[in-house]
Amino acid sequence: MCGICGILYPDPRQRVERGMLEEMNRQIVHRGPDDDGFFVERNVGLAMRRLSIIDIRTGHQPISNEDENIWIVYNGEIYNHQQLRADLEARGHRYRTKSDTETIVHLYEEYGRDCVKHLRGMFAFAIWDRRTRHLFIGRDRLGIKPLYYRYDGKTFLFGSEIKAILAYPAVKAEFNQGTLAEYLAFGYIAGPQTIFAGVQKLTPGHMLELDESGELNIEPYWDLSVRPDTNHRPRSYYVRTYRELLEECVASHLMSDVPLGMFLSGGLDSSAIAALATKIRREPIETFSVGYGEETYSELRYARRVAEHLGSRHHEVRLSREEFFETLPQLIWHEDEPIVWPSSASLYFVARLARKRVTVVLTGEGSDETLAGYTRYAWTLKNSRMDDAYRALTPSFLRRLVRNGINAGPLSAALHRKLEHTFLLRDGASWTSFYFDNFYSVFSSAEQEKLLSDRVKGASGDAYAGTMHYWEGSSGDLLHRLLYTDIKTYLVELLMKQDQMSMAASTESRVPFLDHVLVEFSARIPAEYSIKGLAGKSILKSAIEDILPRSIVYRQKMGFPTPWAYWLAGPQLDDVERMLVDRRTLERGLFKENAIRKLFADHRASRRDNGNRIWRLLNLEIWQRIFVDGETPAREADMHPGLAAVPGRPGSRRLAL
Repeated sequence: MCGICGILYPDPRQRVERGMLEEMNRQIVHRGPDDDGFFVERNVGLAMRRLSIIDIRTGHQPISNEDENIWIVYNGEIYNHQQLRADLEARGHRYRTKSDTETIVHLYEEYGRDCVKHLRGMFAFAIWDRRTRHLFIGRDRLGIKPLYYRYDGKTFLFGSEIKAILAYPAVKAEFNQGTLAEYLAFGYIAGPQTIFAGVQKLTPGHMLELDESGELNIEPYWDLSVRPDTNHRPRSYYVRTYRELLEECVASHLMSDVPLGMFLSGGLDSSAIAALATKIRREPIETFSVGYGEETYSELRYARRVAEHLGSRHHEVRLSREEFFETLPQLIWHEDEPIVWPSSASLYFVARLARKRVTVVLTGEGSDETLAGYTRYAWTLKNSRMDDAYRALTPSFLRRLVRNGINAGPLSAALHRKLEHTFLLRDGASWTSFYFDNFYSVFSSAEQEKLLSDRVKGASGDAYAGTMHYWEGSSGDLLHRLLYTDIKTYLVELLMKQDQMSMAASTESRVPFLDHVLVEFSARIPAEYSIKGLAGKSILKSAIEDILPRSIVYRQKMGFPTPWAYWLAGPQLDDVERMLVDRRTLERGLFKENAIRKLFADHRASRRDNGNRIWRLLNLEIWQRIFVDGETPAREADMHPGLAAVPGRPGSRRLAL
């Protein structure tokens, strides 16, 4: 819906300068090109950029209550706001607009900080309470909408994107070196830290309060309770109930006063949402797909098949190698942090295509992490059982011999990669190796030992601490523990990508699979109903097989592929290597030059597929050139008309690959 930012000085003698607030707000103009708004009073300032979707005429922000003691800036959509409004009006609250924003204001008047518990939707909002002189911030339960902040005890800054915080004059962009190990392993930082020193994210399902005493208070208001049903209900109950809830969620997410469409990959998740949206609306919907010239990596043919089945008005865009590399620096600027997956570029291009015809899109994000859709879940369950037997029957010295023999043997990169995922090469006694290194880590701890310079090894942080925090806090059977951990970590990063890439094109994306009521129901589904063989999402497949062709419902998952490996095999590999062994890169002192050169040599010789490792290092270096060095990505104006200038030093070079 929009972007928000703000400033609070706990010292009431300080004054917020509107010009500073305007500069912060200008950095997120792409999130809301339709309107802006400001509230500035002494030591507090709130600002927003609006993408008009609900109550276009009177939904301007900031919005206050009747006596102007409560002010709010808000990003998101509240899907139950009409029901909440009816109850609030019955309690005596009087509305001046038709917007969901005003509902949050009256909820806060009625329930205080517990207002967040009544909201069903995606949101990040900031409320200034003039009566108590304190700031209250809430973020939705799953992290669909982002919220970042920086607080040094004297100045509190917040924003929908980190770049808004960096626009504050006293803030210098610095690399948070303590996140390096985690970044190299996962590509993202689990928990509240970011890759920027001093900048944190408000974690999903949390609220933040700060008053003029200067004491910052952050508390959770929701957590996913994983209690699989023990009532021995039949599988048909979960299929029927999930379908009913999902249909209800899709219907609520269709709420809009502007044109609305659907991202359609041709996979199960987006196809299910598109089919239900068509059923509910009883008219053709707009669908949008992205693909590539390289047909092996493209799902366009599947998307067309679904579009033909639904009778949608279908639109496609193809992303070329040249566009991908040309756009990458700009997209890193939009994501604020290094990009984890190449599919971010695909997502941006399909969002830009959609923006020509609609303002809002529904997507299929979230089904895999709530219904065990990734093969890694089923594989880990089987791998764990086999490892238990293997370790019980095979002495440790023999297991080491097998492991060393496979590693030293003349195996192809493809075969070695497959064996890496099995108990033969994984230490079942170490969960970080058995699971995280197996399916997430691009650079394991052992690989980081060879890559990192001696100067940073002791200061690069713990690669696994953030994710292990959630794993150790999980409960239930193995499958539900895996899902809980991913919902708290991996999914949060996916949602950030979804938000930043769609908002880069001024398009709002909505995720019906992540309605928290539906997610809570999913967490109760017994593990034996979720997975069949190595295939997950069994409940969803049964729930929607009456509205989609079986060839779509039961086809093998591709997972939004991008031809990164194919593109890297071309001359671009030499360009990337030159950047990563450039004197400027090496002078940062993070990595050993010989280790980087070996990555490229092994990749060229097909001794090992290092495509993901090269991607990880490339993104980190481009990120540092943009944010730390202040180099401006080229052609940002071509990406988005009227885009705010990327922060950069006067006279700095423009960055392009």
